[in-house]
Amino acid sequence: MRNQSLSQNSPALHFLSAEMNPPHHHHLTQFPKKRQRNGSSTRLSAMAGAAIGCDDHDGTLLESRRPSSSSSFASPVLPPPVAGGFNDPSTADVLLRLYPEESDSFHEVEIYLHSSAICRAKYFAALLSDRWREKDDRNTRQKVNLSVSSNTGSINTHLMVFQLLYVDDLSIAIQSPSTAISILPVALKLIFEDCVKQCVRFLEAVPWSEDEEEAILNLVPFLSEEESKELLSRVSTSRSNSDSCEHMLHNLLLSAKQNHPNMAPVKAFVAKLLREFSSKESARRVLESAFMANLKLVRDSMEEYSSPAFRGDHNETEAIQRLNLHMALTNGKHLLWLVERMIELRVADVAVKEWSEQEAFAADLQRAFRDDAWRNIVPGLPTVVLKCTSKLASAVAAGSVLVARQVRMKLVRDWLPVLIVCKDNMSPMLPGHKLIVHSPKTLYLELEETFLRIISTLPMDEAQELLQQCLSFSTRDSEDCPHLITAFNTWFRRASRPPGAT
Repeated sequence: MRNQSLSQNSPALHFLSAEMNPPHHHHLTQFPKKRQRNGSSTRLSAMAGAAIGCDDHDGTLLESRRPSSSSSFASPVLPPPVAGGFNDPSTADVLLRLYPEESDSFHEVEIYLHSSAICRAKYFAALLSDRWREKDDRNTRQKVNLSVSSNTGSINTHLMVFQLLYVDDLSIAIQSPSTAISILPVALKLIFEDCVKQCVRFLEAVPWSEDEEEAILNLVPFLSEEESKELLSRVSTSRSNSDSCEHMLHNLLLSAKQNHPNMAPVKAFVAKLLREFSSKESARRVLESAFMANLKLVRDSMEEYSSPAFRGDHNETEAIQRLNLHMALTNGKHLLWLVERMIELRVADVAVKEWSEQEAFAADLQRAFRDDAWRNIVPGLPTVVLKCTSKLASAVAAGSVLVARQVRMKLVRDWLPVLIVCKDNMSPMLPGHKLIVHSPKTLYLELEETFLRIISTLPMDEAQELLQQCLSFSTRDSEDCPHLITAFNTWFRRASRPPGAT
């Protein structure tokens, strides 16, 4: 009887299609685990004895589980009978009574089944074995009781699985993750291996929503290792969770650095992922590692440019020098993007400390920028370097990055000369040209003000030494440098305070 197939116009198939979308958040701690599906006959016998609903001594029907007629229940949706198949009383040899474990779940239901079909499930195969065979002499029909718990699915879900016992091609009915998730607990309960395999095979191959993924992970403990392996591979890796995430973030940063045809959207996307990433410490470690690597590339390129260690003809030397400058600019742009991300996530303290310890790098930059050779090769290099300095210094001055006094002092002491050299060698503006927001001159003024604010946080002796190096901030018209006048007035006011005065 079980080889009944479902055509596209089958009433049973229409019922399955209409009903197989129940909520799929199951609490699956009550039914037996998958590794027990092939358990001993003792285990199956115990399950069968409970399901038949007979006392081992006198065969009394367990009427105590029947809901009282005075209760209010939601009636289950009974699928239509199929001639010679599911729920056909004229040919069935099994009468199955479904009753609720919870007293207020549903009215009990009786359905007519065929042993040749339902023995496809090992649960029923054991239940209907000779050991448990108790037929009704009046019509040779076996009576079976089965409890239904919300832990393993609704009454309607159970009815769906009983229909599938009659179906050879289970793929006809299992066509969505919600369907597979809904019927899998019942298939596990009944040890319906074909249905379990089809559900797992389907879930392995289709995308999941977040809620579906949670439900599937709740089901995994009840599956065998072989069945769950592919499902688990989608949500876990061979590395630890933190290592996997950091490895992915590292690769994303590398991708953002590559020369994509349109790099800006890629960097914007990676920046969004970093902002929304759940572990700030993992993001910190990845960004710090990338920062150190890119800083080294820029620093090494400028060191080779400023102090070349090769000899050759003029054309070869010039080509290598051009390459060094281009590498410094390319990696400098990515370094600036990393600095912006670190400041945005408030994880730039290591970057500030490292930037304050670049005395040799700053000296190489000064030597390079005093020469005019860079102007026609990488005219934007000074702007990139000073933007990195300005971003980090502004974060310090604003208090979003808190560093020690020595770090603040070294940051100004080492990078102030670079600012002065860039300003002194700035290309003159043509008459009539307006100052644009992102022009070098605007950047210089912003960094001057930021350095002066940091100087105001230092002890008087250190502030005095650094302020004297800031005289180049002034112009022919003293009214054009109010930031410098304010800084000196602040220092003089503090110096005029009597010792010990508050």
